[in-house]
Amino acid sequence: MSEQINPLWNHFIRAVQEEVKPALGCTEPVSLALACAIAAEHLPGEVTQIDAWVSPNLMKNGLGVTVPGTGMVGLPIAAALGAIGGNAQAGLEVLKDASGDALAKAKALLQAGRVQVKLQEPCDEILYSRACVHAGNTSAMVTIAGGHTRVVEIVCQDETRFVLNEQPGEMGGNLLVVFSHTTLSQIVEFVEQVPFDAIRFILEAARLNDALSREGLSGKWGLHIGATLHKQRARGWMAQDIGSDIVIRTSAASDARMGGATLPAMSNSGSGNQGITATMPVVVVAEYVQADDERLARALMLSHLAAIYIHYQLPRLSALCAATTAAMGAAAGMAWLMGGNYQTIAMAIGSMIGDVSGIICDGASNSCAMKVSTSVGSAWKAVMMALDDSAVTGNEGIVAHDVEQSIANLCSLACRSMQATDQQIIEIMASKV
Repeated sequence: MSEQINPLWNHFIRAVQEEVKPALGCTEPVSLALACAIAAEHLPGEVTQIDAWVSPNLMKNGLGVTVPGTGMVGLPIAAALGAIGGNAQAGLEVLKDASGDALAKAKALLQAGRVQVKLQEPCDEILYSRACVHAGNTSAMVTIAGGHTRVVEIVCQDETRFVLNEQPGEMGGNLLVVFSHTTLSQIVEFVEQVPFDAIRFILEAARLNDALSREGLSGKWGLHIGATLHKQRARGWMAQDIGSDIVIRTSAASDARMGGATLPAMSNSGSGNQGITATMPVVVVAEYVQADDERLARALMLSHLAAIYIHYQLPRLSALCAATTAAMGAAAGMAWLMGGNYQTIAMAIGSMIGDVSGIICDGASNSCAMKVSTSVGSAWKAVMMALDDSAVTGNEGIVAHDVEQSIANLCSLACRSMQATDQQIIEIMASKV
């Protein structure tokens, strides 16, 4: 695609390529696993000890989530398996090649009390993990900060091997500049006019997350919400319609992802659940309206890019459940597939802000699939209203007459007053340990 056509379009495509990536497992434990894998790569022998320090928010999202392929919950097993069986070059899929032998050794290291994960205090970074991995008398320490895969320092035997000199940021600095001057209407215009070949790659999100959804429907994972609702629908307790399909198939993917299935999710903004939420409702609606690959790709680009656009105004991790903002992206994609225009999309997002803005993030766990199901249910309801020219108005609550201001109001809550909420959530969770 030529820069002379519209340079902004290239920035949008790069934003999606940077923020929509395959991830195996919850990305916070995976971030620590990656730090451990990179550290272990610099050691000559078998891992004998791991000491790690993480930010409060990373600890919050690592306490109750199952690590893929382990059947175990928490950061220590992620650290151990990352160090012993992780692929240091695989990014958010660091654990994809971990063998049964590596898992056995990781569990043995845990049982011997040789893995310690502590809070980094004080810690100015929302996303932070530092792993010191030992192999006998040798050690290597890796620090990741400012992003799930953003390595900022590598130290081996007290010798600094690598230091990242650029300033940390929630996203790449270039993306911050782009989105600070972007509007939702520009995103819609891009989606409708960009050449299909330039965005065909987003169809991989549909493939990966639909496979995860099908796995979740087996009923083996997490709270098996999708599988349970599917069963109850067959008994006649739910209607067999597009709305129930959206909730069932999306929550099933989250069930599998949070329950430890060894299939990757296509993530969004560093989160598998956000990627699932931005993808599966659009896939379901595309099937119902018999959209071809081009229309599906355009709808998925709208959903994922709108989700990124809203999320860039938030802290990377906060007390606001970001499945809600990802579902706002899904609302945009669904509304567009069903013939809606920019105004329809703006109304749907505004209604969602008036509906689910109070859902808190209390750490990554199986119950995330509950929040995902609630968020996509809200998205479908908001789309139905918007298509009938009905929406929460700017006279109500934090919703404004302009969708951009509504988004800004929501994000300002997460950036300011909900920071105190986040601290209290972390205190409550820490008291359980």
